[in-house]
Amino acid sequence: MVGNVIVGQSGGPTAVINSSLAGVYKTAKDLGAKKVYGMRYGIQGFLEKNIVDMDEKIRSDLDLELLKRTPSAFLGSCRYKLPDICDDKELYEKIFAILEEYQITAFFYIGGNDSMDTIKKLSDYAIIINSDIRFIGVPKTIDNDLAATDHTPGFGSAAKYIASVTKEIIRDGLVYDVKNVAIIEIMGRNAGWLTGAAALARCEDCEGVDLLYLPELPFDVDAFIEKIGELLKKKNSIVVAVSEGIKTADGKYVFELTSHTEYVDSFGHKQLSGTARYLSSLVSEKFGCKSRSIELSTLQRCAGHLTSRVDITEAYQVGGSAVKAAFEGDTGKVVILNRVSNDPYICTTDLYDVHKVANIEKKVPLEWITNDGTYVSDKLVNYIRPLIQAELTPIMITGQPRHIVIDRQ
Repeated sequence: MVGNVIVGQSGGPTAVINSSLAGVYKTAKDLGAKKVYGMRYGIQGFLEKNIVDMDEKIRSDLDLELLKRTPSAFLGSCRYKLPDICDDKELYEKIFAILEEYQITAFFYIGGNDSMDTIKKLSDYAIIINSDIRFIGVPKTIDNDLAATDHTPGFGSAAKYIASVTKEIIRDGLVYDVKNVAIIEIMGRNAGWLTGAAALARCEDCEGVDLLYLPELPFDVDAFIEKIGELLKKKNSIVVAVSEGIKTADGKYVFELTSHTEYVDSFGHKQLSGTARYLSSLVSEKFGCKSRSIELSTLQRCAGHLTSRVDITEAYQVGGSAVKAAFEGDTGKVVILNRVSNDPYICTTDLYDVHKVANIEKKVPLEWITNDGTYVSDKLVNYIRPLIQAELTPIMITGQPRHIVIDRQ
């Protein structure tokens, strides 16, 4: 395939999403693409022709290496939901007119569930109009909830950060000989993969968190308070990890049990925040002890100083595999990771029909969660542990990580 290609980033960023971008760019150039264009702010920016020539942004091998080690989304991102083709045919005509204008032969989109929906719709419209443009999805999401793939790039580094910080929080709680409870709020709307990563803090030098609550099971506030009471009789310092998306049996988010400001994005997703704060207040009120809520928030997805080497390497590989697939004639596919072995850890890439991935959430298997819903099994720990191995440290300048930014002079 000879011609120009375009790549965009969508949804929430990760510590390694730019490594996938580097994989797309380098592989496309190696395979003979004339131009590699980047969409500023995903498909939303593309519709405004906010498009850049990547050669003007990546000027050297050092730039490419910096890109791999720079967190967040170099090109910018968006949360923009394409309408169904039948609802706005003119929009699709506009998209394909822009693609033709830039002589695009392949379109790559780095993202999670909602981004794969974009790939699905664009590849479907290409079939309708008999277009030869190829559309390939590149997996990304710290939530690890993308179907078909063993795991998603971005998850390993987020899990490494969560496990590491959790150990430090546990250590901090042991400083004073007083009763104290720390409740860590971890990202995860409907899937508890990230919260499960807190279980990795339990090892020979750390007792681990006392309770873990994932959104796969209903959350009982009264049972939670009872558990805290039992623990306070046995020990001074208690650490609990909760998913931001835990719900009560009637389907209400726990953070909604108190006053909150509600924001909903274009995909209908509520902004989740305040779960740990609410539970911490309950604990203080009930037991009169010191209680602290800790929201890891965006730190989980932008901590480039604690990146997993396994994760950043796989992120680069899936970007390259997407380009190779398009150059070999594939379209309407998403690159997936297949775990061949856990010990030693071996993982390969493959392709999967995007129609069987888009808008489907992969949740933590219920058998990997304890019967009472307060912890996870070793199966989840053993699944995550290989993904957090080794480090790729940032390039440090004057004592701080050096990043590459798109708008530099």
